[in-house]
Amino acid sequence: MSRIKLNYKIIFHFFGLLLLFNGGFMLIATIISLIYKDGVTFELSLAGLVTLLIGVFAMYRTKDHRKEMNKREGYIVVAFGWIVMSLTGTLPYMTTGAIPSFTDAFFETISGYTTTGASILNDIEIVPEGVLFWRSMTHWIGGMGIIVLAIAILPLLGVGGMQLFTAEAPGPSADKLHPRITDTAKRLWLIYVGYTVAETLLLQLAGMSFFDAINHALSTLSTGGFSTKNASVAYWNDNPLIQYIIIFFMFLAGTNFVLSYYLFKGKVSKILKDEEFTLYFKFIIIFTLIAAVLIYFRADVSQSSILHPMVLGEAESALRHALFQVLTVVTTTGFVSADYTMWTPFLTVFFFGMMFLGGSAGSTSGGVKVMRQLILIKNSFLEFKRALHPNAIVPVRYNGKSVSKDIVFNVLGFFILYMLSFIVGALVFSMFELDFTSAIGLSASSLGNVGPALGDFGPVNNYAALPPLGKWWASFLMLIGRLELFTVLILLTPFFWRNR
Repeated sequence: MSRIKLNYKIIFHFFGLLLLFNGGFMLIATIISLIYKDGVTFELSLAGLVTLLIGVFAMYRTKDHRKEMNKREGYIVVAFGWIVMSLTGTLPYMTTGAIPSFTDAFFETISGYTTTGASILNDIEIVPEGVLFWRSMTHWIGGMGIIVLAIAILPLLGVGGMQLFTAEAPGPSADKLHPRITDTAKRLWLIYVGYTVAETLLLQLAGMSFFDAINHALSTLSTGGFSTKNASVAYWNDNPLIQYIIIFFMFLAGTNFVLSYYLFKGKVSKILKDEEFTLYFKFIIIFTLIAAVLIYFRADVSQSSILHPMVLGEAESALRHALFQVLTVVTTTGFVSADYTMWTPFLTVFFFGMMFLGGSAGSTSGGVKVMRQLILIKNSFLEFKRALHPNAIVPVRYNGKSVSKDIVFNVLGFFILYMLSFIVGALVFSMFELDFTSAIGLSASSLGNVGPALGDFGPVNNYAALPPLGKWWASFLMLIGRLELFTVLILLTPFFWRNR
């Protein structure tokens, strides 16, 4: 078999375009630095200008590219595009000295872009405001997908973006709001921006400073979890309104953004009839009630709170913290209002299991996704019918329509590959002399883009103690988890690089 001829020029041209975006957002962080006079304005502007120059050079050198992109090139652009963005995204940390180690800076950056929210910073509150804003901005860029963002302007290059949207869009399928994929991307980003602005204003009205409000809005809508406080959202445990606002927007961020579009169009019936949304909502309610009851009657709540102890026996407090922690794990946001590993052993395992759930397909959440869980559950029950009636044709139905066998097989294959990746991930972490609880927690959290793990890397700890090789392995798991496994792992197969 001969080697496939790739259109390398358009690949690098696209990388240049991504770097222009990256550099532009760094300069926005520079403005924040200038406003707050944090002393790193020059260093941040240097990082932004260097990134812009690299992007301009890459685009100039490939300006005569062939304006065609096949599926293979789409996968390469998506997978390596995230790596290119992450490599240059380390510059604000390194030029300012906030994170001098390249390994640590890369870990923090890819944790941001993949919306994982795992951090190596021991004292977040001493980091300059401009750098903290950049840190939250990496979440926001990665949340809806840096590739989807760029698709909105692909017509300028004369390139169709469907290959990229298929590879990047979270979930087993990409709902199209409009026949033209660029218009789809624009509509999704408009909703994304609107929610971010709305949450910022509401958090500020509830008592947060503007800086804290905008950073937490950037982290919430992207289901990222980076905070400006060492105690995360637990810093505001004495202000329930702030937590309820974040709860509401975490729920929205974990919902398919296409449903938000239908909501604004007044098509509420389409939302209520959506099976994935219904199951997602039921999961949240049931899991919250289970956790709330156990917290209320069994948990030593006074020890699990990070700053402001909750009143033991207070029903509202138990329900709020249960709802907050269920949503932050299910949607893979990773904010912390309390240390759930100190509630009860059952709840520790309970929250660990939720790390494998994920939000809705088409949301900014990580994890397996509710749609896949639903198809797996339905197919499993149908196997009983098929066993009794082997000659009957019993298709899996989703939203009233038959699901093709190809999609069912894809979901089954994804789930098997996901679990294998989790097992291998835990085995590799165990090689770094981590205990069993820490190893499985790290693997599940990194792969699911959750953030807080278990053991030594639980909700009140960070990833600073992880060995350098462990940080690189965690970074790899974050990347393949965010890009739905196949998009990255397919690049490791020999047949991907060959013609048929």
